[in-house]
Amino acid sequence: MKIVSVVGARPQFVKLAPIHKAFVAAGVDHVIVHTGQHYDPMLSDVFFEDLGIGTPDVHLGVGSGSHGVQTGAMLAALDAVFDEHRPDWVLVYGDTNSTVAAALSAVKMHIRVAHLEAGLRSFNRRMPEEHNRVLTDHAADLLLAPTQVAVDHLAAEGLAERTVLVGDVMTDVLFTVRDEVSSRPSPLVEDLGLAAGGHYIATIHRAENTDDPARLAEVVAGLGALDRPVVLLAHPRVVAKAEAHGISLSQGAVVVHPPLAYPELVAAMLSSAGVVTDSGGLQKEAFLLGVPCTTVRTETEWVETVELGWNVLAQDAEEIARGAGRPRPEPTDAAPYGDGRAAERVVQVLQDWS
Repeated sequence: MKIVSVVGARPQFVKLAPIHKAFVAAGVDHVIVHTGQHYDPMLSDVFFEDLGIGTPDVHLGVGSGSHGVQTGAMLAALDAVFDEHRPDWVLVYGDTNSTVAAALSAVKMHIRVAHLEAGLRSFNRRMPEEHNRVLTDHAADLLLAPTQVAVDHLAAEGLAERTVLVGDVMTDVLFTVRDEVSSRPSPLVEDLGLAAGGHYIATIHRAENTDDPARLAEVVAGLGALDRPVVLLAHPRVVAKAEAHGISLSQGAVVVHPPLAYPELVAAMLSSAGVVTDSGGLQKEAFLLGVPCTTVRTETEWVETVELGWNVLAQDAEEIARGAGRPRPEPTDAAPYGDGRAAERVVQVLQDWS
């Protein structure tokens, strides 16, 4: 069996790691295509190295651009890649422009598509990611759902026959990395001279929080007013937006730091008092690590994190402060994202459906 995986952004690299390991163990011919959607080395090359994936077989080097420009460039390049390799399956991950471009290219070439992390819904049509999810799920031949909630969403859209519950592959890699780093201190704590458990980790990158100057200023001011140091792991896009808007990211409690390699990010979260983010993946990772999370969005795809008390949604500075400073949630034994063996199930399902 030959499978082409298409990835292009940091969350997809994390999901790719356990999948690649499981494919290798099963003797699957696995071709990795990196679109170059995230082209900063800290958000791309380092993840491949640190997660043990190796060098991608194909690198398209698409880089940044508007949604249309970026997706169109990927479509143009992927046709030739799929024509050369002619895989049994194209495996797409998550909800980025790379996801929908690969799905569209493959289905038009009559190559079967499997969507990993299918069925997530925010029900917010202002989000580009929401359109990417829905379009990919309705185009794909096989929907690999991470949770029962995702399965239910797909059934409601008439896609039950194509859906299989496999669990969340990010749980697989997170548990592995957690076990590797839990016995050593976070390099971030040592580098910045912070007290373990005495600071927050923050990431802000979504367009709704960064493109409007007033909104970005409000979010940064909210972080700056928190009761402990806030290490803002600033994506290059956020730095550029802040500079363009004339907004200083380093204000109040905020300490600006470049993004971290994945093992260091996990170690940083474990050493923190909590996470403040608008990232989808980081919400879930915080939950799995037992770290309180405050999400700067109006909704979340990972509703289980909110229902179990480990995540709260926040919109303004007051809500961010209230969320970050809330009492530690009650421990839970609930495991809505699986047991850490989702990648093995993905391999088995793809073999069964071949």
